[in-house]
Amino acid sequence: MRDLNNLLENNKAWAERIKAQQPEFFQELSKQQSPHFLWIGCSDSRVPANEIINLMPGELFVHRNVANVVVHTDLNCLSVMQYAVEVLKVKHVIVCGHYGCGGVKAALQNFKLGLIDNWLRHVQDVRQKHIAMLAAVADDSQRLDRLCELNVIEQVINVCQTTIVQNAWENGQELAVHGWIYGLDNGLLRDLNIGVNSQSELPTIYANAIAALAR
Repeated sequence: MRDLNNLLENNKAWAERIKAQQPEFFQELSKQQSPHFLWIGCSDSRVPANEIINLMPGELFVHRNVANVVVHTDLNCLSVMQYAVEVLKVKHVIVCGHYGCGGVKAALQNFKLGLIDNWLRHVQDVRQKHIAMLAAVADDSQRLDRLCELNVIEQVINVCQTTIVQNAWENGQELAVHGWIYGLDNGLLRDLNIGVNSQSELPTIYANAIAALAR
């Protein structure tokens, strides 16, 4: 209970600090949210979305799950995407993975963890799709990093292929989908060179992003 009280005290100190800096901040924030970005990231506690890109509450709409996976049958993720794209009219969807991801590592090494094995089957599909590229990487740590990168790229494609994004593009809505990866050891984000603005450019951008990793 003491630990929870500490969290409540931390919240109080945070709210007071924000109000000291911007007295009307919470009153204005409570009236509406108008973020330009949807962040689809990993649940890992070391990757706090707002903090690592230095955005305040209200500036980033967020969905997180283990290994930042986008599955066409995941109504949770799809509902977040639909609300962000159709209601909030975000301009950018960012899929962000991170190096050293435990979920990706479990998928790569066939760890048996229980129920989550079913979820990580999606990452194993990515591994299987790119088995030749991964086999060419001799170092275990570098192989894990490569699968983390490939997983982000494949999830970007999954985002682009949802009816939500397809409909937005068909209706002329301004929307771009990006793939980034975060370094736990240095706190820096890396653009994986997969930024998609339309269906027509998707095949070329995907092929170029994969080829860049293979070099």
